Amino acid sequence: MTTKRLLATWPSWAGPAALVWSLLYAAGAALAAATGPALGYALLGKGTGPGFEAAAAGLYGAAALLAYAMLRRPGSRGLTTAAWAVVGLCVTSGFVFLLSPLHLLYFLSRGQEPMDWAAWSNQALAIVGAALWAGAALAGRRARLGLCAYCGGRAPAVAGDASRAGLVAVAALVPYTALKTAWALGLTPGYTGVGRPGVDPAYTSDLGLWLYDHGVDVTAVLAVLGMLLALALTRPWGRRLPRPALLALGWAGAGALAPFGVLLAVLGGLAWTGVIEVGLADHAPWIVVVAYGGFCLFGLALGRATLVHQRATRRACGRC
Repeated sequence: MTTKRLLATWPSWAGPAALVWSLLYAAGAALAAATGPALGYALLGKGTGPGFEAAAAGLYGAAALLAYAMLRRPGSRGLTTAAWAVVGLCVTSGFVFLLSPLHLLYFLSRGQEPMDWAAWSNQALAIVGAALWAGAALAGRRARLGLCAYCGGRAPAVAGDASRAGLVAVAALVPYTALKTAWALGLTPGYTGVGRPGVDPAYTSDLGLWLYDHGVDVTAVLAVLGMLLALALTRPWGRRLPRPALLALGWAGAGALAPFGVLLAVLGGLAWTGVIEVGLADHAPWIVVVAYGGFCLFGLALGRATLVHQRATRRACGRC
């Protein structure tokens, strides 16, 4: 069986694969808790230690039981809902992996911590588990609703829905892009400290500093690329680009930036009201809320845009 055909038949094997994955991942966590080496098990890249590993073994062992129950009772609403919770659990275990492409920017920074390949591999495995569980949950939901397991039997999303999602995603990053560009150009809105905001010579490479000196902030450039991705997912010209690449970038970006943005927005709101200090005394609190909180809105809008693109470009499966 070719890889293409194997992927095309995912509803038939997503559930058993999620069961096997859960058993193996739980066994690895139990081994790490019993023998000492962490083997990369962590929660959001922080929670480590035998206690967490034992808890992970229990949680993913329970997930294996859930996967078995779903195979025995396909289409059960309660089991399908619980399956989506397991997807969230897998994402929390592998969340840092979604941000790992930032390591490719090592040439623009310095002082980064050395790469922990064991943790990176474990996080990648957790994201694979999230994908398998999402497939199992989606197949179960479609079975419950009487839809085609392969294509969902849905009509393509309307163009207006796609356009709105793309525009919202673009608008969400405008404040951040404008702020970082203004800082790179020598302006200091929202900054009351000494020196130049937005860049730390201790962590920024000579190339990054040179670009910043010439009015180019690398993160602002990345934000513009994110805007272009959102437009490619929602505009007709994006249909001429490789569909798998767009979907991979869209879902990875949405999965990484939406929760990250929620965290920044909450911290910014608490700092704005004086409840906590976030270590940015020389920055106005609105910067975290307005600029960085836009990541949350962008992640949500990008997820919607990706879903719309996925449905609109999906070919008829021929089975329904």
